[in-house]
Amino acid sequence: MQSHQIDNLTITLNKTGARQFTKVSYPIRYGRYAEIKTPAYTYQFNLNHEIKYIQGHGNGWPSPSEWLKRTVGNDWVYYLAGDYSGVRDAFGEYYLPCPSYPTNSFISRNPFKDRAVTAAIDAWHDLREKISTLASDTRPEHLKQFLKQVGQNDPVELDRKARRFHRIIAGPITVLPPDTRHVDYEVIPIIIADGCLYKCGFCRVKSRDDFTPRTRKNIIGQINQLKAFYGHNLKNYNAIFLGLHDALYADPDLIIFAAENAYDLLGLKNTHLNGAHLFLFGSVDAIIDSKMLFFDTLQSLPYSTCINIGLESADQQTLNILKKPITSEMVAQAFTKMLVINKKYSKIEITANFVYGDHLPPSHLPSFFELTRKKLDRPSGKGTVYFSPLMNGSVMEHRNIVRRFYKIKTQNPLPSYLYLIQRL
Repeated sequence: MQSHQIDNLTITLNKTGARQFTKVSYPIRYGRYAEIKTPAYTYQFNLNHEIKYIQGHGNGWPSPSEWLKRTVGNDWVYYLAGDYSGVRDAFGEYYLPCPSYPTNSFISRNPFKDRAVTAAIDAWHDLREKISTLASDTRPEHLKQFLKQVGQNDPVELDRKARRFHRIIAGPITVLPPDTRHVDYEVIPIIIADGCLYKCGFCRVKSRDDFTPRTRKNIIGQINQLKAFYGHNLKNYNAIFLGLHDALYADPDLIIFAAENAYDLLGLKNTHLNGAHLFLFGSVDAIIDSKMLFFDTLQSLPYSTCINIGLESADQQTLNILKKPITSEMVAQAFTKMLVINKKYSKIEITANFVYGDHLPPSHLPSFFELTRKKLDRPSGKGTVYFSPLMNGSVMEHRNIVRRFYKIKTQNPLPSYLYLIQRL
């Protein structure tokens, strides 16, 4: 690592961040990256010399502990520190990611209406133009090439790359599994099946298409194209999302095929991060029908695996209102199997989603507590339950949702958090 001073810019290449994703209450970076620091801002870049993070120093910047992050889908996300204990209890993390696009936000504040935040992005565009001018007269050569490539990654180019990324996987990821918070949503998506099994009436983020597995040829094609797309920055990833909305319902051999080939072809053994992670969504039918032999094989893979199951409710009246074509008996069966798998396999965790809101039947929450208390005689640290709020968007409702959630959390023997929807 070596720093260079050009005008009022301090440029550091090949900085080394943490190798392990951790839960900490201060800003932390992972893998390898480059940095340009000005008196007002710190700009950090991935190994493809694309802007990744912006953090302000003074100038009305909301907090020295907060920052902006740009995703591979070219969205900006603001990381809000807020009250550490409150955010941690509600979301399982010390920071609350606030996307620039509409989502199931739980706070009334929109960071992207803050002039200091938008000024930081504007300042980045101004700096990029300055960098492009400086590059021609800069030495040594590796620094010159860095500045040149940073300058070339303008908003038009970053948008073009995002569209290329979405073409490879045949569309954007509308929702990531909530468990991907463990790797700060930094996952490489490989689609092994399109569509959704149930097409529930309440859902606004999943596909309305029928469930259709992809071919092995398509999966290998995706992996190879994604390897080329991520390029040098591939070394900063150690997590795979097998999509889309119910990969667990695909043929077990197809799931294992995709996971093994992703690990080998993407070189996950040799990244700048420790370990490897695998994430999937699954339906109630998928978890019920899955064989323990499949989980035996999954356990043997070089991944820590999280599979998120959409249970939604243990109450039949609520399921009917949600237009989810399953029964409460199936939910109980799926929940029981979830507990069995979590107890048996050290490298696999099955998590569950339940809905939550003022407009649900009064029998919804009692049925949830009856289910969990009947199946668990003591608290468990495994098998997280995520609650997905169904809200009409009012500020007061947002506040009440979080406040009432804490009461549910204290009564649930399983770890419980609110589901923050992120896209890619």
